[in-house]
Amino acid sequence: MKGLPNGFVFLGINVRFYGMLMATAMLVGIILGIKNAKYRNMVADNIYVLALFVLPLAIIGARLFFVLGADRSYTFWEIFKTWEGGMSIYGGIIGGAIGVALYCIIYKKNFLDLADVAAVSLALGQAIGRWGNFFNQEVYGHIVENPSMQWFPFAVLLDNGEWHYALFFYEFLINLAIFAVLFVLIRRIKTRGYVMGLYLVMYGAIRFLLEPLREQEYNLMLFGLKLSSLTSAIAVLAGIISLVWIYTKSRRGVNGKQE
Repeated sequence: MKGLPNGFVFLGINVRFYGMLMATAMLVGIILGIKNAKYRNMVADNIYVLALFVLPLAIIGARLFFVLGADRSYTFWEIFKTWEGGMSIYGGIIGGAIGVALYCIIYKKNFLDLADVAAVSLALGQAIGRWGNFFNQEVYGHIVENPSMQWFPFAVLLDNGEWHYALFFYEFLINLAIFAVLFVLIRRIKTRGYVMGLYLVMYGAIRFLLEPLREQEYNLMLFGLKLSSLTSAIAVLAGIISLVWIYTKSRRGVNGKQE
């Protein structure tokens, strides 16, 4: 919102709300993962160690993905200034998935079990993280010119005096709804990978539909689509393929449910 501070100074240190919310999202994600671990036959220690693999790679992936498709060039040192904003959730998902895969290879764990647990935490973490975009005045849509529609949370007033669609708030609500669905399903459905596949389909579809409303933040276009739109389409496709594969295997009784 216009005139809203994006942080505060504590003991001479400039603390940004964006960074605080990202850290909160990670912490909540770990706590939730510990709670959900038992539904995939894991213990808290698995999640603690997993976080050491996932979080650093997720942060690196989120930043690099954003920088890759940003509408301006970054100096080498600017790439590391994550506290100023500019993180892509898709880059975070890719980096985090690599972390999960490495953990599974080293500790001989089932990737789908961990992916299911991570998907629930990820959905809630995304909902929390979107408020970081609010304080940084990011993730907003096109200009809202109709005065009767210039009110929060339908629209957001930026420092330049313009009202824009509050896409960050729309995504907050959607991510919260996705989290609620996955939170219930991981407790009721024991089939490995189902929660992960459903997350990819739901979030990918919503992002693909919302991207056309978003103010251009990426100049990298592939196959006629913005990088984020293309990634959303790939996420939906990957989720559908995963669900079909899991359903087929469960019908055959090959894998499906946990031992």
